Amino acid sequence: MFRTHNCGELRAANIGEQVTLSGWVQRSRDKGGMLWVDLRDRWGVTQLSFEEGKTASQILDKARELGREFVIQATGEVIQRESMNDKMPTGEVEIFVSDLTILNSSHIPPFKIEDETDGGEDLRMKYRYLDLRRNPVREKLQLRHKMMRAVRDYLDQKEFIEVETPVLIKSTPEGARDFVVPSRLNKGEFYALPQSPQTFKQLLMVSGFDRYFQIVKCFRDEDLRADRQPEFTQIDCEMAFIEQEDILNLFEGMTKYLFKNVKGVEIEDFQRMEYADAMRLYGSDKPDIRFGMEFVELNDVAKEKGFKVFDEAELVVGIRVPGCASYTRKQLDGLTNFVKTPQVGAKGLVYVKCNEDGSFKSSVDKFFTQEQLAEWAKKSEAQPGDLLLVLSGDTGKVRNQMNVLRLKMGDELGLRKPEEYKPLWVVNFPLLEWDEESKRFHAMHHPFTSPKAEDIPLLDTNPGDVRANAYDLVINGVEIGGGSIRIHDKSTQALMFKHLGFTEEEAKEQFGFLMEAFEYGAPPHGGIAFGFDRLCAMFGGTESIRDYIAFPKNTSGRDVMIDAPSAVDDVQLQDLGIIKIEE
Repeated sequence: MFRTHNCGELRAANIGEQVTLSGWVQRSRDKGGMLWVDLRDRWGVTQLSFEEGKTASQILDKARELGREFVIQATGEVIQRESMNDKMPTGEVEIFVSDLTILNSSHIPPFKIEDETDGGEDLRMKYRYLDLRRNPVREKLQLRHKMMRAVRDYLDQKEFIEVETPVLIKSTPEGARDFVVPSRLNKGEFYALPQSPQTFKQLLMVSGFDRYFQIVKCFRDEDLRADRQPEFTQIDCEMAFIEQEDILNLFEGMTKYLFKNVKGVEIEDFQRMEYADAMRLYGSDKPDIRFGMEFVELNDVAKEKGFKVFDEAELVVGIRVPGCASYTRKQLDGLTNFVKTPQVGAKGLVYVKCNEDGSFKSSVDKFFTQEQLAEWAKKSEAQPGDLLLVLSGDTGKVRNQMNVLRLKMGDELGLRKPEEYKPLWVVNFPLLEWDEESKRFHAMHHPFTSPKAEDIPLLDTNPGDVRANAYDLVINGVEIGGGSIRIHDKSTQALMFKHLGFTEEEAKEQFGFLMEAFEYGAPPHGGIAFGFDRLCAMFGGTESIRDYIAFPKNTSGRDVMIDAPSAVDDVQLQDLGIIKIEE
């Protein structure tokens, strides 16, 4: 056998035992009379020792040949270390080696395979198989495994059935761009890779499966960020004969189960917030509620006072920053410059210091009296020592700008504590959103989302005001999951397609199979999908989901390790019917 133990399990209780270990050489230290080698595998590191005069000369010579990342097998006796290392689990013991086999040699790696490496991100992505040997990276994938197992355990307890749905499907025009796959057998036609298993999980409800889930790969051809990849993993779930409350309660339970069983953290009951309130109070559909600084709308006390910037604005909105009236001019100028950056896009920032003596000092003193500024403070519930920060402009834009500023202040004041978790259900999203480019409404979620029954008449008069039976789970300002109650009858689905601009023929061509299925007794149903990579990143305490994917793409959507995507030769393209080679 290659080993009797792994490199992380030997302790003082094993002293005197003959053991065999296998692994990679982390480092070696040759002091002339003594030689030590740190041997590493997935479970840890164990020190091997060799001594001049006690170790056979051929074994000692072989040990001196070892380079970093050589793969070796070592047999010997477990002995107590003279210099114990309390920073490693195996630090009380070492193996005095009596036999050594080099299983494979190694080039010198391009970066240190240690917890603290000298390799940059691009280099480590190119040699990802080496980066995966490092403890911090491997631990993230072990966390992912633990999360996946806990999800399956919970859903199995709740009588869900895991069903695999197709990967080669039909392209649809809604949502992000599809990755398309040419068909050799059906030249000129293409499959698409699924952005989600949406229609298939609805068909499973029509089939009577009642409770479905899948930990599934999804694909979207869109611009990338730290929390996006062209291929990503969802916890995809659907349930029949349920209402919105059933789904919120069951998946609130799953989230609590994961926090308790994976992180050992007890989570309190989740707050609920209307989408409209989230936008009004936080300027975001995924607000971070670990701290306050809710928006205060100041139109009635700040407009029509002769300050043109406010008078011409659609919305004047502020936040109260507790205890920051002591901010210096340099600090305030820094905030002003921040909101003027292209990433934020504001034209300027107004501030009001609420002094301890009850007076006010602002950047607009020549436009507003002390009494008028006092009205701002009263409406904001500001106390002496607080600071008001105010932005103005078009409602949608200024709310987004203030959201960014609020999060910055939360970071500056240490209010976004990483060890604190505040989950939130945001409910009743708009059903439709207007797209300026196409000059029509699009589904905010997808075209199968059910409108609120009482809002259906608004589809013909004020479609932008129609609310959806849709909900998102937000934790600490990050959208973790989202879903909706689905349309389950053909007439409502046809109405939805109509208001999305589909002709009857287009709807039938794209979704005729689903519409037909609804004629065979579709039950009321709904579901949710969690971004699994994003959930793992949150549990691991980092922002980038790439750390939790074994072989991720870079920010350009490339796999630099295998050099993909890559060109294919003309013969392949001709075989697929994409080009024709002239003879």
